[in-house]
Parts: sequence; structure tokens; C-alpha cells
Amino acid sequence: MQLQDILFSQGFGTRRVCAGLVQQGHVAVDGKTIDDPTEELEATGLQFVVQGTPWEYHEKAYLMLHKPAGYECSQKPSTYPSIYTLLPAPIRQRGGGAAAGVQAVGRLDQDTTGLLLLSDDGKFIHRMSSPKHHVPKVYEVRAKHPVDDKQVQKLLSGVVLDDDPKPVKAAACEKTGDNTLSLTLTEGKYHQVKRMIAAVGNRVEEVAGLHRSRIGDLQLPGDLKPGGWRWLTAQDLLDIAGKKA
Repeated sequence: MQLQDILFSQGFGTRRVCAGLVQQGHVAVDGKTIDDPTEELEATGLQFVVQGTPWEYHEKAYLMLHKPAGYECSQKPSTYPSIYTLLPAPIRQRGGGAAAGVQAVGRLDQDTTGLLLLSDDGKFIHRMSSPKHHVPKVYEVRAKHPVDDKQVQKLLSGVVLDDDPKPVKAAACEKTGDNTLSLTLTEGKYHQVKRMIAAVGNRVEEVAGLHRSRIGDLQLPGDLKPGGWRWLTAQDLLDIAGKKA
């Protein structure tokens, strides 16, 4: 694969821009500067440096982001900044074209924090987002009022939301404190957690009230700070799917 095409696929600009980066001596492989944009390289596993920043070739992008509060999961946010501004420009521009860059796998409200997946693999996004695949997502909830056992049982047996006559059930639910609970869902309706908590006569605290801690068996790492991101490993992808290596 030509070096200019590798850079283009990884989001470093148009093919002309990528060719210019190479010709101007801004790209190095194995410590050696390459000035020929058409040089053929094995893309898989390739590590390279662009303008002093190390990169690794990824045919498809699979990322995790620790979403902070005050960000919208939208390319065109209405009020708050976009989560995509937390990512490097090449990741936002991968592949070029109208559908360039990674997309969030589902959405978290602007005031919700926690684990968010992003990818440019449409099949992966569909598989993770579709309720047919029953991928469990765990939310840590802080309620405004004390949580009692009756509320927990209602969440487990099912509550009716105003846009769907079919009861919506939590896959799992347990109290973790007087005003806190851990809630597991396998589908993602609009504001679902907040509406389910409201349906049992309580409400989610407006500040730091909702945090997604896990998707499948993938736990949000404790060392990934709010606003931080990293590539998913092969083991991470197995964890998301609930599989073992």
C-alpha cells in the first residue's frame, strides 16, 4: 500500500495533503524519513511518525472514551461542545468523504459520564447498538431520594414509558447505597435510565447522577480520566462481546 494512501486512510488529509506531508519530510518509518509518497509499505501493524507524533495503522478504528459531563454526543452540538473535539484530528477525519471519522456507538446525555465506544466500522456500531443483540450496559445511578426495595423490584419487573406500552425491564438492578443503585440495560431508548427511575417515583440527580461503568464485560478503566481516550485492544473487543480469549 502506498504511503500516501496509508496516511489518507488514517485521516491525515486529502491524498494531495498526505503526499505533501511525505515530500516535506514530515513522515518517518522505523526512524527513517521517507520522502516518496508512492513508496509501498505493508500497512498491517505499521508504526510511523507524522510531524513528531507516533501513530499506528488501524484498518478499522475501535476506541473507548471516558465521556465527561458537559459534552454532547453529536457532530453538530446545539449547546455544549462535542465529544469529537476530545479526539485528535486524524481520528475525526479517518477515511475522508462525507462519512469521515469515527461515530459514537449510541449516545450519552450531556450530563451523563462514563464509558463510550466509537468506531468507523458500521457493522460493529449496528451490532453494539441494536437491542436484538442484548449487549448489557451498566449504569451507576445516584437518585434524588432514597431507593427502596419496592423501586428495585419495579425496575426488574418492568415499567411503562410514555412512548411504548410494552413494559421496559432492567436486566439487573441492585442497591449500592441509600440513594444509589447499579442498573443494567440491554437496550437504549431515549433518556431511558432517567425515565425508568422517574417511573418508579424517584429521579436521577442532575449533577453527577448518571455514569456508565461497563459495556458487556468491558469495564471503564480506573486510570482513564474524564476526556481521555484509547484504542480498544483485541481483549477489549472480546470483553465487549462477553467472550473469553
